[in-house]
Amino acid sequence: MSTDSQTLPPPPVPIFTGAGLDRVAQLRRDPNEVRALLRDPEARALFASDQGVLVSRDGSSLSRRELSESVASGRDGEPVLLGLERGRPLFGCDLEALAPAAVAALLDSGGLVSLREAGVTLPRAEGGLGAYLAALIGWHRHHRYCPNCGARTEVVEAGLSRLCPRCGRSHFPRTDPVVIMVVQHDDQLLLGRRLGWPAGRYSLLAGFVAAGETPEEAVVREVREEADIETDHPRYVAAQPWPFPASLMLGFASVSPGGEPHADDGEMADVRWFARERVLAAVHQEADWSAQAAQPDELLLPSRVSIARSLIEWWLEARAVSGPAA
Repeated sequence: MSTDSQTLPPPPVPIFTGAGLDRVAQLRRDPNEVRALLRDPEARALFASDQGVLVSRDGSSLSRRELSESVASGRDGEPVLLGLERGRPLFGCDLEALAPAAVAALLDSGGLVSLREAGVTLPRAEGGLGAYLAALIGWHRHHRYCPNCGARTEVVEAGLSRLCPRCGRSHFPRTDPVVIMVVQHDDQLLLGRRLGWPAGRYSLLAGFVAAGETPEEAVVREVREEADIETDHPRYVAAQPWPFPASLMLGFASVSPGGEPHADDGEMADVRWFARERVLAAVHQEADWSAQAAQPDELLLPSRVSIARSLIEWWLEARAVSGPAA
């Protein structure tokens, strides 16, 4: 991979990005302003549950519904302000917090699809909005009690955080940084298969950023731990929100001097170099990542919803531009 940025293709634009809302950080701190937004006749609500997000009947977008009384008065939850969409207030609601009759009415006029399915079937901005919705609603659903003292917390800043009335602690949605990396040697790409994955299913190496460590240091460490391979000078490429449940995937590219990979960290079943032609053939075959097992000698790449697939295709394009000797 050439180090000259002018010879490289633009960075990939992963799924689950591009929501494009005005999150109105200042406005949401004023309870009167938030109440006015809730009463705005133009206000709309989006809906999510553990099973996915609510989409329109034709499946072309997220389902935007009026903030009716039945929606705004859930049993155990309240609408959270996502932001302003072209000046119109947009809220997020937890389907699991609504009365059964309200849920039935919503499902009658739309469909519940998994977030992964929404990511590959909806327009990119809608998929990004769905990821934001699912992440925020999921965090509220699972953080109703203070981890410090156990008291029930209150929603503040229109859903941007929660406050414990007993100990005064503020709690914010957590995002865990994860590095995922293209590691190249000559015209080969380093891919790994985790324990429990069927034969033939491979992806880029990845791992959480540890405390007291930069993402670049995490790349070097993870490659060494998972493959017993050295790599140097990781370069940031692109990122993807990954709300399963609350990660931020940080994509990097680096070059390795090579060597024989060894999967001896207890997490990987196999790590190996794959020639560019083999990876390119797997992209063109469109093999099913969800398949239980590959055909003999078949390589199954990650699905298009993941940044892993975006980075692999970006690498292939970069190799086509720079050539094998770069």
